[in-house]
Amino acid sequence: MSTDLYNIDTSTKRVFENLAQQIRTAKQSVFEFANRTLVDLYWQIGKEISRKVNEAEWGKGVVSQLAEFIAREIPDAKGFSDKNLWRMKQFYELYSSDEKLSPLVRDLALPDIKDTYVLEFLGLPESHSEPELQKALVANMKHFILELGNDFIFMAEEFRLQVGCQDFYVDLLFFHRGIGAMVAFELKVGKFKPEYLGQLDFYLEALDRDVKKPHENPSIGILLCHDKDDEVVEYALSRSLSPTMVAQYQLQLPDKKIFAKKLQEL
Repeated sequence: MSTDLYNIDTSTKRVFENLAQQIRTAKQSVFEFANRTLVDLYWQIGKEISRKVNEAEWGKGVVSQLAEFIAREIPDAKGFSDKNLWRMKQFYELYSSDEKLSPLVRDLALPDIKDTYVLEFLGLPESHSEPELQKALVANMKHFILELGNDFIFMAEEFRLQVGCQDFYVDLLFFHRGIGAMVAFELKVGKFKPEYLGQLDFYLEALDRDVKKPHENPSIGILLCHDKDDEVVEYALSRSLSPTMVAQYQLQLPDKKIFAKKLQEL
């Protein structure tokens, strides 16, 4: 059975669109709730391991046994290896002493940071490279900071990190006065890919170990892409313990006539 979706009256179409929007909103809420629940679970596990270790009740052997127990009792539960359990302990200990950056650190620390940026002031063509994007942002830093929002302070372009015998470079490094943390921007001119997060997590680890001052909060990562699939982003971030978000940039505002038509329809 097929129907002609284009042969429906305006009133019915508006009802359809309203219901579709409700589905999108509910779907996003489910993603956010699932992510929030998972981060809270990491927090609780890290808290218990931290308490047991600090009270000298548990050592590496017991944590390894816990990982084996979880694998046996809940075989479909992924991400609970002994290595990840120790990371949950570290996650709890990093944020437990700071009221601003609580168990739901990503949810609570990042609302001040937008997830979409309009970079019309760059004047870049639709087809451009990452070096061209970076160069244009630095050349228009005043406008970029206005787009980022309050409290951002620009620190460096191509900020050098030395790990072992290798050099690595953060595309753009800022400091956020409100959050009290460095914010590392990694630029990607294409669509978001999950593997990009590994690179950004590495930069955050290096910043926190070698650059962060004792009174500052753990560094935050912003992966700025030209396009993203929200469901892929949600999957990729669901097991991340780092305060990281994936943002999208646009090179121009939507056409004013199209925008006005959409407003009239609403």
